[in-house]
Amino acid sequence: MDTTLRDGEQTSGVSFSASEKLTIAQLLLTEVKVDRIEIASARVSEGEFQAVKKITDWAAANGYLDKVEVLTFVDGDTSVNWMIEAGAKVMNLLTKGSLNHLTHQLKKKPEEHFNEIAAVIALAVEKGLQCNVYLEDWSNGMRNSKEYVLQYLDFLQHQPIKRVLLPDTLGVLIPSETFEYVSELVNRYPQLHFDFHAHNDYDLSIANVLEAVKAGAHGLHLTVNGMGERAGNAPLASAIAVLNDFMPSVTTSVAEKSLYSVSKLVEAFSGFRISANKPVVGENVFTQTAGIHADGDKKNNLYYNDLMPERFGRQRKYALGKTSGKANIDNNLQQLGIQLSDEDLKKVTQRVIELGDRKEMVTQADLPYIISDILDSNSIEQKVQIVNYVLTHSKNLKPSVTLNIAINGESFEEHAQGDGQYDAFVTALKKIYKQKKMELPVLADYTVRIPPGGKSDALCETIITWLHNGKEFKTRGLDSDQTVAAIKATEKMLNIL
Repeated sequence: MDTTLRDGEQTSGVSFSASEKLTIAQLLLTEVKVDRIEIASARVSEGEFQAVKKITDWAAANGYLDKVEVLTFVDGDTSVNWMIEAGAKVMNLLTKGSLNHLTHQLKKKPEEHFNEIAAVIALAVEKGLQCNVYLEDWSNGMRNSKEYVLQYLDFLQHQPIKRVLLPDTLGVLIPSETFEYVSELVNRYPQLHFDFHAHNDYDLSIANVLEAVKAGAHGLHLTVNGMGERAGNAPLASAIAVLNDFMPSVTTSVAEKSLYSVSKLVEAFSGFRISANKPVVGENVFTQTAGIHADGDKKNNLYYNDLMPERFGRQRKYALGKTSGKANIDNNLQQLGIQLSDEDLKKVTQRVIELGDRKEMVTQADLPYIISDILDSNSIEQKVQIVNYVLTHSKNLKPSVTLNIAINGESFEEHAQGDGQYDAFVTALKKIYKQKKMELPVLADYTVRIPPGGKSDALCETIITWLHNGKEFKTRGLDSDQTVAAIKATEKMLNIL
């Protein structure tokens, strides 16, 4: 079960719009192919209600309604009525899984809590809803008040519920405890279906997921990019990779090739940027940096493991910097379709190392320029030159640009407006390329990097990712002005084309 839209949305500073929730829900069920999604908490807000309604309307029309779940509360008929009005059919009832929570938060006796739970479940079933039950703080319950947990499960096994949901609410379990606690419950209550819900406070969520499955857990709760409160939840992509590679007896419906695309979509919608070294979906995890590794990859894939990038719809890359060896550079040149003699390759490698020593970022797209500079070659020349431009930005008027460029010595001038100065620049550029009957690549991503310290005269680096003929490439520009840096990056792209 993916709970990105419910538990994952509890990430500090994250709030999805109704349309974003619908898009993510559709992708998770139709392309990633998770079994279930938990999309909201009942009664939170009018906006949350509208988001749930959008998803349930789509799910009902496409046969997915029984896969859509909502967190509800022990509140008489309030949550049940909310569910019915929202069109949802599966409720995940939040109850107390530790005596500590029950005593100090609800200030109730176990029997009193159980009676209220039974009443809500009975009402839900009567109204045609399916019911699962969360045991909040279950992990601490097993540690410190196991008698209460067992008393509660003795009661729950006779209730008309489908699943018991076991959350490590505060992310406190270590793997050996996870195995011990889940094993005990699976063996004691063979008729019950148990889901395990891991949090990542000690960076042990994936280890705990693996141990829970080994212990016989029947389901897992995961989130895209490990989103969630505090340190987040167990990440979907990592969990699927681990299960597929280390638990051959377990099968899931999840499509590995869709994990990267849903990761990027959620990253864009949430504004919650994942680290470049995040397993499976991070930008750098299939990038070899050390030259010795690149050399080993050419010699019987010595530095490959089972996490092949193609499984996740990705490609292996070879970073360029001070640790790059000839093999690393050569792999990048091959991808560009460039062949160099051994002598020339040594010169290019030395220049890349020098740039890396100065902490300059070198990309594959920079290589033709480095080669041209070093070899004084005319084979890669500047065929497109941005000769001049005037950028204007005025109050209550659209930004505009007058652009003059030369393509193979032929001069073109255009004027255009846009939503911003760079947008106006690109619009003028498109007009020129339309005259030439040439197509520009799609701008896939736009990143601005400014050194820390807040100096107004600091250099600004703009890195633009382009998509052309199904392939991605990046160009960068460096200037004290962000728009000028973007224009420099665009000029590089035009010459690469």
